[in-house]
Amino acid sequence: MSEQRFQSYEEFWPYYVAMHSKATTRWIHLTGTLTGLAVTAYGAVRRRPRLLLGLPLIGYGMAWPAHFLIEGNNPATFGHPAWSLRGDAQMIRMMLTGRDAELSEIAAKWLAEHPEDAPRR
Repeated sequence: MSEQRFQSYEEFWPYYVAMHSKATTRWIHLTGTLTGLAVTAYGAVRRRPRLLLGLPLIGYGMAWPAHFLIEGNNPATFGHPAWSLRGDAQMIRMMLTGRDAELSEIAAKWLAEHPEDAPRR
């Protein structure tokens, strides 16, 4: 996949969604992020510092393999860490409010306009 250059988060967002074109990948992200948040919150409340690593370890630990094994691409975090974190939050908000189908549409549109960035599987 070609290295993408973006001038703003608004340009990056459709690309981010396209890199999560399969619903399974999005749901794995949601599960990892929410589980990681719960473990981190529990660690904070119970004063267990090791559990504060729950979000990055569980979140990324579940999300990254989904890119390699399901999407056939590299995580957007590698090239755009801050925008990817923001994109993950926006994607999860949309999923939790019943807008997952809209994410599929955004991904399909972006990939149709950028076939060179579609996974080669």
